[in-house]
Amino acid sequence: MATDSRDLRTAAMAWLDERPHERVDFAWLSTFEFDGLRVPLMDRQRGIRKPAGMDAALAIRTTFTPPGQTPPYADAIGPDGLQRYKYRGDDPSHPENVALRRAWQMKLPIMWFVGVEPGLYEPLYPVWVIGDSPQNLEFTLALDAAQRHFDATSVDLDEDYRSYMERLTKIRLHQRVFRTQVLLAYESHCAVCNLAHESLLDAAHIIADGQPDGLPVVPNGLAMCKIHHAAFDNRILGIRPDDLTLHIRQDILEEIDGPMLRHGLQEMHDRRLMRIPRSHAARPDQVRLEERYQEFLSA
Repeated sequence: MATDSRDLRTAAMAWLDERPHERVDFAWLSTFEFDGLRVPLMDRQRGIRKPAGMDAALAIRTTFTPPGQTPPYADAIGPDGLQRYKYRGDDPSHPENVALRRAWQMKLPIMWFVGVEPGLYEPLYPVWVIGDSPQNLEFTLALDAAQRHFDATSVDLDEDYRSYMERLTKIRLHQRVFRTQVLLAYESHCAVCNLAHESLLDAAHIIADGQPDGLPVVPNGLAMCKIHHAAFDNRILGIRPDDLTLHIRQDILEEIDGPMLRHGLQEMHDRRLMRIPRSHAARPDQVRLEERYQEFLSA
């Protein structure tokens, strides 16, 4: 196996493009082959994957953290709007950290497998390591090609540029993982009408992204079909927090239109949500629901 094979990385990502399911697990990732050799894309125990014979890391992994629990590694968005990935332990010279540093030095793309439930991962690729901070025990990642040439050493950071970098990070990682986790919690059904076509479902924020408590966590989310998501965001549809019943705005109840308005919205009034997560920890947060319902009533 070539020690810095770009062909292997290209082949692995093309293989991921053809995966049979959106999410992947360790067993399936262990079946990848290159030039007749099996090259598992994930280690069962290690967070940074460097196959034998390679100089640089091929992939990284983040384990699933259940709602309400603290993740073991504090990966977060940095002040420059770029995602950070914590070292393995606190030794910059640990072989796994060295392998990921080599990917940075050689400008090689890697894959990131982000845990969305126990044993199940959302694959993000290509991802690039573009910075290394031994003092903070973390690497800086580019999740989008537009972030690759960002100067992480610049002290004069334009606010508009920083906001753009952060928006890309949220789109590529946080919003994508948030959607996956919310849809898994609701078993790919709309909470309002029980529609079960995943391509027509969104993860709606209870408290909007960017507001206090507007975090991309499952208790701040609801699986909704696109029409009910739009109605929720536009304060046409509200959810009473005490009993999870739906409230349709009065002017919409009085409006006369076609079957979508009648069956899709008006008939939802005073009904309870048709789907909530089995796990209590994943259910809609009552405090957030109350805040959102007051916004609905004010409309």
